[in-house]
Amino acid sequence: MSAAAPVVEAVGLTKRFGAFTAVDGLNLSIAQGEVVGFIGPNGAGKSTTIRMLCGLLSPSAGRACVAGFDVGTQAEALRSHIGYMSQKFSLYGDLTCRENLRFFCGIYRVPRREIAERIQLAISTAGLEGREDTLVRTLAGGWKQRLALGCANLHHPPVLFLDEPTSGVEPEARRRFWDLIHGLAAGGVTVLVSTHYMDEAEYCHRIALIDAGHLVAIGSPSELREQNLGGNLFEVACTPLGAALAALREAPEVIDAAIFGDRLHVLMHLGAANTVLQQFLAARHIEVTSVRAIRASLEDVFVQLVTHADKGVHST
Repeated sequence: MSAAAPVVEAVGLTKRFGAFTAVDGLNLSIAQGEVVGFIGPNGAGKSTTIRMLCGLLSPSAGRACVAGFDVGTQAEALRSHIGYMSQKFSLYGDLTCRENLRFFCGIYRVPRREIAERIQLAISTAGLEGREDTLVRTLAGGWKQRLALGCANLHHPPVLFLDEPTSGVEPEARRRFWDLIHGLAAGGVTVLVSTHYMDEAEYCHRIALIDAGHLVAIGSPSELREQNLGGNLFEVACTPLGAALAALREAPEVIDAAIFGDRLHVLMHLGAANTVLQQFLAARHIEVTSVRAIRASLEDVFVQLVTHADKGVHST
């Protein structure tokens, strides 16, 4: 594989389970050292895509190459060149941290003379000093998460697949985990991580937005935020919120409206003034505190791209 070749490449990658298509014609190209996030709701096809790229599921159609190996015909050889971490962490609770690491060294066929060094590196990288002999079942979620990443990286694979690794982990531990990911990427490791947390997308070099098995869009966080939503976005503070949402969805100037915390995000046709919103809601006895133009968040972009795709053709 040449230095310029992508480390991960998929062309028309498809997976069907009977009549159900979980992943539909996905095209993807990822370079060495990139951190790419698969973002989308539960059931979007993120995990199925990762399992195909790991050689754990055979594609129904299309092809993919990871670290120079064809996922359909060279799955066994591929597995020794990747690391995989599931949302359940794949750890053994009745073993200590050190014992888990030693076990996975055996699974990944780490040379015997390198085992002690690799284990110590994993412990120090994960910040587990002093917890080496702690039973894993007694660890908090964030510690388990870092240990699982260390286990997946013991054999120093060029590609890491992380399948919703931050599910159920507190925000501070999630942030520390992403610091570890970027440390690996800085060393040349390519990382693909699936998540349904939109805020985590900001930590990725690029984001692949996936919905209903389709790749809706891919790009850096800033590129995706600059997507043309087809209108102007406003944040509206008002009460009662539910009544305002229902009313605005029927307003002719409004393309879409959604609740974000204690406010509404309202997408209006280009040229529509925010005073129209205030007048429309006031006429329906809804108290408006403020209306201001805002920059689209990644969640705003995702919702609009998915809505557009549902009405037309999904982009790949």
